[in-house]
Formats: sequence, C-alpha cells, structure tokens
Amino acid sequence: MALFALWWLLLLVFNRFPGIDLWVARSVFTAAPCASSSAAGKICGTFALARNPLIEALRDVTLALPYIAVVVLLAILVMFWRKHGARRRTLKTDQYIAALLSLGIGCGLIVNTFLKGYAGRPRPRSTDLFGGGLDFVQAGSFAGRCLGNCSFVSGEASSGGWLLCLVLLLPQRWRLPIGIPLAIVSVIMPIMRVLMGAHYLSDAVLGWLLSLVVFAAAMAVMDFARSGSSTQS
Repeated sequence: MALFALWWLLLLVFNRFPGIDLWVARSVFTAAPCASSSAAGKICGTFALARNPLIEALRDVTLALPYIAVVVLLAILVMFWRKHGARRRTLKTDQYIAALLSLGIGCGLIVNTFLKGYAGRPRPRSTDLFGGGLDFVQAGSFAGRCLGNCSFVSGEASSGGWLLCLVLLLPQRWRLPIGIPLAIVSVIMPIMRVLMGAHYLSDAVLGWLLSLVVFAAAMAVMDFARSGSSTQS
C-alpha cells in the first residue's frame, strides 16, 4: 500500500510540475540549426546519446535479461514439478509464480498494453520541443496524439524494476554477488531511456516503480492464498 500511494504521489508531482520532465529532457538534448530555411520557429537537434554505440550495446544486453530471468524461473518450476508433482507447492515455488504473474500483469498488461497503448503521450524526441511534430503533454494526461507505443510509461524501466524485485527470491548467499549487479542494471535501464530521448523522467520513474507495486501486490496475494489454504487444511 505504501508503494501504491507513493506511485500516485509521484504521478501527481510530475503532472502538476511538468517543468521537471522538460528540464531533464533539455539537459540531454543538443540543439542544432535547422537544415531548411523554411523551418522558421522549428526546433532542431538531437539526443546525442540516442545513437551512441556503447549505449546501444548496453541496451541490447539489458533487454535480454528479463527474458533470461523468465526462462530460469520457468526451468526451476518445471524441474521441481517433474520431481515432486505439479500439485506440490512450497513457499519458494509460490514466490516464483507470483514473480512471473507480476511480470505479465505489470509489464505486459498494465504498461505495454494499456498505458503505452492508450495514454497517447509522445516521446520527447517526437515533440515539437525537441525536433518532433507533436505537442508536449504532462505525465498522466491522456490528451496526447501519439497513436501507439507511446511514452507513458517506460516498458524497459518497468522491466528494470521487475529485475530488482528478483533479488528477494535469491538465496541469502547470492544476494550480494548477484543482487548488486541486478540492482545496478535495474537503475541503468530507465536512465538510458531518458538519456536517449525515448522517455521523460516521469515515464522512467513511474514505470520502474510500477513493477515494484505489482510485484509486492502479487506476493501479498500469494501469501494470503497460502495462509487461507493452510487454515482450511
């Protein structure tokens, strides 16, 4: 509930103070003279890091990590069920299932299907403030004219947030050697999207935090279900 309340509070802040998003976007945007003299009043330029080879290579690696994590979780569950039977449940298997469900519901349904499909918020590089042709709209507004795969919220940031949650599923002895790199990657993913002009700061922060909210909710529901079944038995 605290994470859920924090998400809405941050959305309110970004919505009421859109200058935060604009200031961050302008700080990573490089203005340049327009090629045509007919482009009077048009802002031209680029997000320099959008085509940086190192950033692109790092992004390719981080994009693969959630898929690898899904394969590992599924493999663990399948091996467990083949050994003990599909009806056998433990706290750990329930947590793995909750993690997979949170990815499907959070990153899949809420972020990539609903918000990115219907929010209509143009990406920074698509707005007229940064060389594009669409009007800027603040976070939480559904008045933008982006028609699909829009900016609010960041799908990659939400994937990064989900990766951070997996630290809780690691055995205690692995939490430092694996958890620290996962946490670093989790933070790098949304930062890269902002630096590349693909998302505003609010898209990255709210997308990242949304996965934590959904993950915590999935774990809470699974705990409630386990306590209910143990009471009945």
